[in-house]
Amino acid sequence: MADAVRCAGGWLFDRVAAGWDVTVLTADHADPRPLRILGARPADLHCALSSPVRGPRPRAIAVCGGLYGSDPRVRRMVTRARDETVEITLWDGTGPWEEAAGPAGEGEWLPHRLSVAARAFKAQAMAAAAVPADASGTTEFFRRDEPVGA
Repeated sequence: MADAVRCAGGWLFDRVAAGWDVTVLTADHADPRPLRILGARPADLHCALSSPVRGPRPRAIAVCGGLYGSDPRVRRMVTRARDETVEITLWDGTGPWEEAAGPAGEGEWLPHRLSVAARAFKAQAMAAAAVPADASGTTEFFRRDEPVGA
């Protein structure tokens, strides 16, 4: 969860501010307050991966590269999402993107310039998660795969 806040916290906040319903699946059971500061709803990754999807399917998912590289269930989820025309956003730069990322997986990093509000809320979320603040917090970088058929 701390990694999601550090690497994608501003992007998550900006999505919430734009009216998106954002749920962050995490494997740890850390304090959910940092995600709530960003406006995101925390949920348990293991429960989500082992339960059938109820309600509307997601239009977009964001995946940590390290988790994508280490958990075959997450890779299957990404593959299924791609087949269902879901936008896939990959972040943190530590995973093998080629299988899931399509054209963006060839090394193209797409910047997301954080709004002023996103920077402020991300700083508060990082403090709540005990994540050291970094000086280069105005832009986050992602690899994005557009939905098939979009």
